[in-house]
Amino acid sequence: MTIAQDKVVELEYTLTINGEIRDRSEPGEPLTYLHGHSNIIPGLEQAIEGRSAGDTLQVTVQPEDGYGPRDEDNTDELDRADFEDDIEVGMTYYAQAEDGSVLPFTVLSIDGDSVKVDFNPPLAGQVLNFDVTVLSVRDATTEELEHGHAHTAGMHDHD
Repeated sequence: MTIAQDKVVELEYTLTINGEIRDRSEPGEPLTYLHGHSNIIPGLEQAIEGRSAGDTLQVTVQPEDGYGPRDEDNTDELDRADFEDDIEVGMTYYAQAEDGSVLPFTVLSIDGDSVKVDFNPPLAGQVLNFDVTVLSVRDATTEELEHGHAHTAGMHDHD
């Protein structure tokens, strides 16, 4: 069976950026996702389409097919009083937008009562290098298709 729309894929991966390992799947805990439902970045999803269990490959994903280009205007100055806890430079926090969505942001600097934050995804503008091993490919269940993501053993139940 090959990776295609509506297939559930299990894969192991290592992500490197400029030769530095930035993320990897844990041994025995593969990344499991529903193909064709925007569950992973587009460049990686496109590169593994048509592959089968047992395939290994190296994939380079450019920013426009990963987390997008870095937007230097996507920063803001917030008031320190807007934060409930201690603030640390480099930490990721979450704000609620007017439409109810959650926006992650990273603290860049703190100057008195002013906190400079970055709303770009942490990997925006980065060239991503993946080493991937496809472990399994299967048909998605009706429930997975309805929910738009893969379900794995021990996963939480939906309400």
